[in-house]
Amino acid sequence: MTCAIYARVSTRDKGQTNDNQLLELRAFAERLGYTIYQEYCDQESGGTAERPQFQQLFVDAHQRRFDVVLFWSLDRFSREGVTETLNHLQKLNAVGVQFKSFTEQYLDSTGVFKDAIVAILAAIAKQERARFSERIKAGQARSTKKPGRPTLDPAKVAELRRLRGEGLSFKKIQVVTGVPVATMHKYLVAD
Repeated sequence: MTCAIYARVSTRDKGQTNDNQLLELRAFAERLGYTIYQEYCDQESGGTAERPQFQQLFVDAHQRRFDVVLFWSLDRFSREGVTETLNHLQKLNAVGVQFKSFTEQYLDSTGVFKDAIVAILAAIAKQERARFSERIKAGQARSTKKPGRPTLDPAKVAELRRLRGEGLSFKKIQVVTGVPVATMHKYLVAD
């Protein structure tokens, strides 16, 4: 089998390098009898897929230049969240490229449990989406703010009208009153 190695560290400015990951992953590939096609190394945050070598990995995967991707751990592969990470793994799976984690032996789509691993990851992603939705709904329920622009009491509206009548611009009125320009438009533009 031909493999690609993906290694990532988060930052360049703290002396971090991919060297430790690469040494172990090369030895891992050798023990498995894999031929290394290429090493893809990023020094970027894993919170986004906009990493040059990560992107190149997927270009080459779609061209079937290798059979399996080896990575140190799932959080070195991606830190974008469960759903996005699962999508990356499913993209590999869809083009016939397998994956294998060095430190998390259960993350291995090369064996007989390939379908089970993908199904478990999909279930975790679905659960994460449900929890995220529940947190948003709970936050909205707790929120004391009503959606939309705030309503102003009649005295504040009268002050806005007076200042506008004196020729002040919306921006100057905002500085004086603290009322956002968009809110002022709600009360003053119709006049």
